[in-house]
Amino acid sequence: MLRAVLPATIERFARAVVMPNLRPPVTRRAEAAAYRDRILALVPPGERFQPLMTCYATDQADVDQVEAGWQEGLFVAVKMYPAHATTNSDHGVTDLTRIRPLLERMQRLGMPLLVHGEVTDPDIDIFDREAVFIDRILAPALADFPALRVVLEHVTTADAVAFVRAHAASGRLGATITAHHLLINRNALFAGGLRPHAYCLPVVKRERHRLALVEAATSGEPAFFLGTDSAPHPVAAKESACGCAGLFTAPAALELYAEVFDRAGALDRLEAFASLNGPRFYRLPVNEDTVTLERAAWSMSDSIGGVVPFRAGEVIEWRLRRSECAPANGAEDQAS
Repeated sequence: MLRAVLPATIERFARAVVMPNLRPPVTRRAEAAAYRDRILALVPPGERFQPLMTCYATDQADVDQVEAGWQEGLFVAVKMYPAHATTNSDHGVTDLTRIRPLLERMQRLGMPLLVHGEVTDPDIDIFDREAVFIDRILAPALADFPALRVVLEHVTTADAVAFVRAHAASGRLGATITAHHLLINRNALFAGGLRPHAYCLPVVKRERHRLALVEAATSGEPAFFLGTDSAPHPVAAKESACGCAGLFTAPAALELYAEVFDRAGALDRLEAFASLNGPRFYRLPVNEDTVTLERAAWSMSDSIGGVVPFRAGEVIEWRLRRSECAPANGAEDQAS
């Protein structure tokens, strides 16, 4: 799978924040280094690509292991999945109080916490899980750890947009927004029947939430930046009685964002969203190489490596054209 899907990310991004939800999860430095090496072994000669590795937070997190990985430049962040919230999250955090020592150490180090922001209480409607997470977990955590730097990943609601804006002045809360949450609403799940290739977590929401995300992404505000959450699953895993959550957007990620910004009349703000705001939050240098996007229609493949990509068989309005020499800004991706 890695061999099949990695080229799509490498073609568009100079680096990627790599999610640690493997089986078993990436919780230790040796596991992260091995995963990074497997990725780098598949990077074609002459390509510059940097995997930014993350550590999977568990209730039994080894705080010293996390700090050592941070100090040596291996871990760029810790990823927190609430237990059973999404793909391969069964080892996730069951209660934030169980990782207090980890969060205290992270705020001292300035190490970012990347959050899948949903509660998993079965009594909570799935479309409300993000808003409830913000009220019950994220807001108290930010109050309890006043120096903790947090990325609320793949936000899906107007509630999340408002919350991030309320904390924008602090500079310690950022939010990523996916291309698919900018392009589809929950009607896509049921268009003419049940559509497993439109199913992701957090699940897509009402149209008013999609519009709020578009407004935030195209606003130019530094708290919002690109995060694809590209998640490839084989067809059999998607088209089953219990289909996997995740959309494979990497084969047209930048092109899809360009569609959104073009339609909003905000192409002049795409570079900040894709290339500047994320590195600024992560305190990384801006990349020097460029990619070029041109307005030119093409059709997405029906299958890539046994995976059905987002917008399979549909027309994409923008096309990527590589520019190897122009000096300017690169981009940052977030891949599952």
